Amino acid sequence: MAIKRKIIGGFLACACAALPCAHAQEQALTRRTDPALSHPADTPPAMQMVDLKVPQGTPLQVALAKETRVKKAGQLIQGRIVEPVYSFDKIVIPVGTEVDGQIIKIKSPSAGRRTTAALDADFTPARKTDIEFDQLILPDGKHLAVHTVVTPGSGQPIEFVSAASEVNQKNGVKNEAAARTAAAKQQAKQEWDNAMKQVKQPGRLHRIERFAIAQLPVHPQYLPEGVVYFAELQQSLNFGSEPLTPALASSIGAPPPEGSVVHARLITPLNSASTQKGADVEAMVSQPLFDDGHLILPQGSLLRGSVVQVQPARHLSRNGQLRMAFHELSLPSGVEQKVEATLAGVGAGKSSNIKVDSEGGAQATTSKSRYLATAVSLSLAAVSFAGDSDAEPGGNPAGNTSNRVAGGVGGYKLIGIALGLTVHSQPFGAAMGAYGGGMSIYRHFIARGHDVVFPKNTAMEIGIGTRRPASDAAAAQ
Repeated sequence: MAIKRKIIGGFLACACAALPCAHAQEQALTRRTDPALSHPADTPPAMQMVDLKVPQGTPLQVALAKETRVKKAGQLIQGRIVEPVYSFDKIVIPVGTEVDGQIIKIKSPSAGRRTTAALDADFTPARKTDIEFDQLILPDGKHLAVHTVVTPGSGQPIEFVSAASEVNQKNGVKNEAAARTAAAKQQAKQEWDNAMKQVKQPGRLHRIERFAIAQLPVHPQYLPEGVVYFAELQQSLNFGSEPLTPALASSIGAPPPEGSVVHARLITPLNSASTQKGADVEAMVSQPLFDDGHLILPQGSLLRGSVVQVQPARHLSRNGQLRMAFHELSLPSGVEQKVEATLAGVGAGKSSNIKVDSEGGAQATTSKSRYLATAVSLSLAAVSFAGDSDAEPGGNPAGNTSNRVAGGVGGYKLIGIALGLTVHSQPFGAAMGAYGGGMSIYRHFIARGHDVVFPKNTAMEIGIGTRRPASDAAAAQ
């Protein structure tokens, strides 16, 4: 009996010890089948990730790294990125990244263009070249294949033009917003200058040499170093992902301080000759906006507005004007806000002579060299009309050879020189001189002025003014 009682007691002890284990297994099974219990409240949720992608259509701003003589299709060219490419808040393609490409097509000028050039002693007028960039070489040595299409209107020397500074004073103290804007414009100008140091810039003697060669009747064609192309990506690029931390997410969309300036790319091409007042304008934020280390606007945010003033170029050398204003800001998340924003700076072609005023209006200007050029042409015309100082008594009806040559230079450059030497007619030399002087006056003072032209993907600095809540803006309307 004693042994029997010990055996029964042992079984009972094992059964009691097994009860807690069975209970624990039942709870574990319940957690696996009940979603409410599968993730306890104290377990942190999975962190949201942001894809670092450069979408199709994003422009790469590429400057030629060295001068290239145009010879044939398929010819290789080299460039460098002169404006960083961002994705969300990270630089994925930094300034200085090497870019390889090629000339894919060379187009001959039209017959009319060739005839006009020939009359001006140019038998090899410039041919249009189609460029394609197809490879990025990142600073870490990684080669990245790309497919791009160059934006029409690009492929020229670019300079950064800041809006004229406007000093707002109150009680003798400069307005804080104006100071912030001025500092941002100065920084943008410095960034552009530093970026252009990535490519070799032609010196003065080199430019003089190339100008002299271009005056020859037959001369080679060059793509100068430093010319800038806007090359749009035809396929998106993936650079991985990054976590969207709560601290980063909480600051996005916060109102930036008044006077902030954002880097943007013009999506809507503008031309004072054809753009109508009231036309819609859209630009994309190309670099994120930070305030005191906090992300306010990520790359990819959109600015929408309209053309508020436009004046096409007119005769008597009156130049075009164009003014735009942005009223709405849309974040990549879809959140929209009302803004008051105007042009604070622009990357424009050097030959365009663009000037931006303190209110964001852009105007084409005329180079002051027109006065010197016209004076030279008129001087040559006057010499061609002068008498023959070298002639014997009685005069030489053919006129002085040097006078005829002077008239030829003013009229038809090197062809004019040849005609002045071979055609022994003083009236003919005077006629060529008069033609040259008259054409100079017409081109510089009578003909139609220059229009303001901003191609698609033009780099801009947009100044943000006072931001209004959407409810207040609706009430004001």
